[in-house]
Amino acid sequence: MNGPHDALIAQRFPELSQQLQRAARWVLDHPEEVALLSMREQARLADVAPATMTRLAQALGLGGFDNLRAAYVANLRAASAGLARQAAPRLANGDAGRGMLAALSRHLEALNAPATIDAIDAAADCITLSRRVHVLGLRASHSVAWHLYYALSLVTPDARFLDAPGATGADPLHEGDAQDTLIVVGLRPYARATVALTDLARGRGLRVVALTDSENSPLAARGDPATLVAPTGAPGFLHAMTPAFALAEALAAQCAARLGEAALARLRALDAQNAALDTFLDRAPRGRAHRRQRSPASGLPSKSDTP
Repeated sequence: MNGPHDALIAQRFPELSQQLQRAARWVLDHPEEVALLSMREQARLADVAPATMTRLAQALGLGGFDNLRAAYVANLRAASAGLARQAAPRLANGDAGRGMLAALSRHLEALNAPATIDAIDAAADCITLSRRVHVLGLRASHSVAWHLYYALSLVTPDARFLDAPGATGADPLHEGDAQDTLIVVGLRPYARATVALTDLARGRGLRVVALTDSENSPLAARGDPATLVAPTGAPGFLHAMTPAFALAEALAAQCAARLGEAALARLRALDAQNAALDTFLDRAPRGRAHRRQRSPASGLPSKSDTP
């Protein structure tokens, strides 16, 4: 969920003190909690003094923390009304693109934190020790889940993507048990089918690694090997997906490192196949004079004309 003051915070962020920036990051990364938790609890979770939350609201020109939180309460209520209502105030922002880039830069910097690295390590351990790894992601999260699955499939034969024609994608879960892991990707608004399948997997004993937007997400649960939290706040009309992609790529890289020589062997075999099929251009274009000439008969590039 995007926060109602994301653009304002992004604009004022460089001017804030270190403590106020820490509080601002909390607000940006936890818009639902801003609406639901007390100021003291938020300050504790952000690791700042309660007065810092008040000073943040004042630095943003909002008077006090109650005024700041009121906007997040209203935003949380509006979130259930659909994309159009959430987007309406942001469509009037003529500088949303710049604000989006600033928000993404801040989110990616925040991901490089010890707690996130520990979660990636724990998730990689769980995944690489599993018999099979199932990857699930629907709607907007489908692209992140597919990217993660594709990367994992390059280095391990045990990855399965739960997507197929005719709504049969979830069928492989019936084979799952405690030796398997489900990686589920889901950001608010959470797809009902994603939550239902995650609950089903847990009921079958599968370990679950959730890549989601909050530790309070319905996809996360106490006792899971790891939960990877991707901040989504942004001034655009959709929430940010880039942090989720970043976590997926970091997780895939860590899994490959854990698999070591086995991963390298698979990559070498794939390289050999791609070379045999001439899958990719063997060099980058170097200018007009070096472009391949087309065969008059076929219209296709001729290798003999390549410098």
